[in-house]
Amino acid sequence: MDAIQRVIDHAERRCKENGSRFTKKRKLALSLLLKSGKALSAYELVEAYKTELGDTMPAMSMYRILEFLMAENLVHRLDLINKYVACEHIKCEHEHAQTQFLICGQCQKVKEVAISAPIMDLLKKNTSDAGFHLASPQLEINCICQDCMSTELRAYSVGRY
Repeated sequence: MDAIQRVIDHAERRCKENGSRFTKKRKLALSLLLKSGKALSAYELVEAYKTELGDTMPAMSMYRILEFLMAENLVHRLDLINKYVACEHIKCEHEHAQTQFLICGQCQKVKEVAISAPIMDLLKKNTSDAGFHLASPQLEINCICQDCMSTELRAYSVGRY
């Protein structure tokens, strides 16, 4: 059994424990996100679904599937780029720390990392001290991944810039 199938099986067990149905289309949407290795929009998922199955799915159906997957903590929505990414901690049984997403602005690769409680407390305090209320503790940071940085450096070194 491959790694993606193990994650899907675990997600299915988790949904069953929560009293939710993990339908074939929901499984496929999560599988497509896991296979992609990067963030995808609902429309990109619709295209991937069509490529994978040779069948069409309305975008609204994909949005409903993504809402379900988010409610089950299997997928995260990234507001910065308006895309979705599979949770990197689906198979974990422990409570998760606050999440920070490092998002490559070029290739859309995403890395999910935990934020320690003291740092999160400081962010909340700074927000409050500035007269604001933290609407969402999810942090998204626009970055450039090492692969894209290496590509840019190679292009620069051969005189393409």
